[in-house]
Amino acid sequence: MNLESPKVTLDKSAEETFNFLSDVKNFESLMPENISKFEVLENDKFLFALKGMPEIILKKKEATPNSKIVLGAAGGKLDFSLIGTITEVEMNKTDVQLNFEGEFNAMMAMMIKGPINKFIETLVTNMKTAV
Repeated sequence: MNLESPKVTLDKSAEETFNFLSDVKNFESLMPENISKFEVLENDKFLFALKGMPEIILKKKEATPNSKIVLGAAGGKLDFSLIGTITEVEMNKTDVQLNFEGEFNAMMAMMIKGPINKFIETLVTNMKTAV
């Protein structure tokens, strides 16, 4: 299952955006309002939970300076990646898009597609004010 967020344009350089997303504690400021828990476990790993959903642990798996951040599920029953693509459009203008990739059975994919789409949309929308 592959889901894409809308692209958002930030008034920041690719380097500033990359540095913000590289620090996992900054993800707390991107979370939706219905977050019930957020905890930094290590300098590259955090746990979060949204109301009515199980806790999810994300770990930074890959980082390509100023262009890409990959967070992956760390433990749990679901295996997925959240990929942030950073593209500098011009000086201090950067496009950011999140992609969600995971292998799920058809039933699970049907159940989680809507909430995950909304979740990644909220993350990129909140970047406009948080980064």
